[in-house]
Amino acid sequence: MRTKQSFLARLGVYGFEAVELVILSALVTEDPLLLIGNSGTGKTFLLNSISEALGLEHRHYNASLISFDDLVGFPYPDEDKSCVKFLETPATVWGAESVLVDEISRCKPEHQNRLFSLVHERRIQGISLEKLRFRWAAMNPCSADHGNEYGGSEALDQALADRFGLIVRVGDWRDLSLANRKLVADPSGDGVVANDGGALATALLQWQLRYREALPHCPSQIIDYACAAVSHLGEARIRISPRRARMLSRSLLAATVVSGRAPNSSLFKLVLECSLPQHAWGEEPRAAAVAAAHQAAWDLSFSTKDERWIHEFHAQPTLAGKAKMLFNGCPSPDTGSSAVAQMLVSDGDVRATTLAMALYPAAAAGLVPGLGAEGISDLGRVAQPVLSVNGKVSWREPLTEKGTSHPKVAECANVLKRLDGARRERAEQLFNHLIVNNSFLHNPAQVERELDDCVVAIAGEVNR
Repeated sequence: MRTKQSFLARLGVYGFEAVELVILSALVTEDPLLLIGNSGTGKTFLLNSISEALGLEHRHYNASLISFDDLVGFPYPDEDKSCVKFLETPATVWGAESVLVDEISRCKPEHQNRLFSLVHERRIQGISLEKLRFRWAAMNPCSADHGNEYGGSEALDQALADRFGLIVRVGDWRDLSLANRKLVADPSGDGVVANDGGALATALLQWQLRYREALPHCPSQIIDYACAAVSHLGEARIRISPRRARMLSRSLLAATVVSGRAPNSSLFKLVLECSLPQHAWGEEPRAAAVAAAHQAAWDLSFSTKDERWIHEFHAQPTLAGKAKMLFNGCPSPDTGSSAVAQMLVSDGDVRATTLAMALYPAAAAGLVPGLGAEGISDLGRVAQPVLSVNGKVSWREPLTEKGTSHPKVAECANVLKRLDGARRERAEQLFNHLIVNNSFLHNPAQVERELDDCVVAIAGEVNR
């Protein structure tokens, strides 16, 4: 993805066009930035060049060689011996405006822990680094990566990795265009100080001003997207911490400011992909799951009111919750009918049948405001065969009943033994139908609970 002007190319940094907006967004938020890539791909050169262009008091540390004294200097007591001070050198972190911790994945564990407060809090030894704005790090792919050749590059501690707002994977030679290959191979840029005439510094001041103005009133669509994306990733077993959800919102807002355009799907997907800390400890989140989470979050956040409601209906995990939505806040009966029709097709036999059985009696009586005639008809087609079932399975001797080969008959019978009255009658009707139709019943007890919860919720809405 390209910005209106390639700020990084002006600095003599080539091949970063695809992730330039993300890198610039990290400058805007001043959240920690981590670059991951093979050796010689320009990670260090990029970050050092940015510090030169911005005129920053910069420190560049090699984490594989660093000692703690290199960071803080040598401690000594003050004159009255009431506290400890540090003897500073040009290499110590005091007074730095930007810090690059190179080869952070090769850092000794004890030093990695000490870097935690530097990355997370801008502190060392509990002392605030007042001038420090930018915290950057770079690493090779860690040895946990499949097929990785960097044996000394260890997985980053997950707590430390989670403090980096954006984690950008850097492309290699094969990812460069022919034009960029020639620019990279040109030796005339060796040793040249990055100088773009102040273009990046000027733009950054403007971006940060707009970002800070927008931050107290972050657009609800950005927050909705971040919440939905994190939730959908979690359902796909890709955990994103609550802290990172806020950093994702910050990065999305900054990227929107830097792009100078209305939010677009490809930009948000790029930011989401660069917000996954798993890459720093050698995991590769499934691309299909990330794409699906992005699309669901985008559709939920940037669609029409009716479309958003339908997405929320499908995202609602419980059948009781879905039923309540049809009583409260549904934009129109047509919208509710459309959502129900989709759900009956997509959610599988068991859940579709359970909702239809619970909801249809109230819907047929005209008591569900979020359903129109088509929705009621769709529910009826699923519910009526269930409600008409009468004693097709013997629950007294389920294992010996002729013609009953469903593997969950015994489990269903055990569930029914614990029930009585109307609740048992409903469960027996539902189980009869599902078993006769050989539906996949993973957990009969859970299905019955969902049915009862749904019936209770509907009764509560009808009698409100």
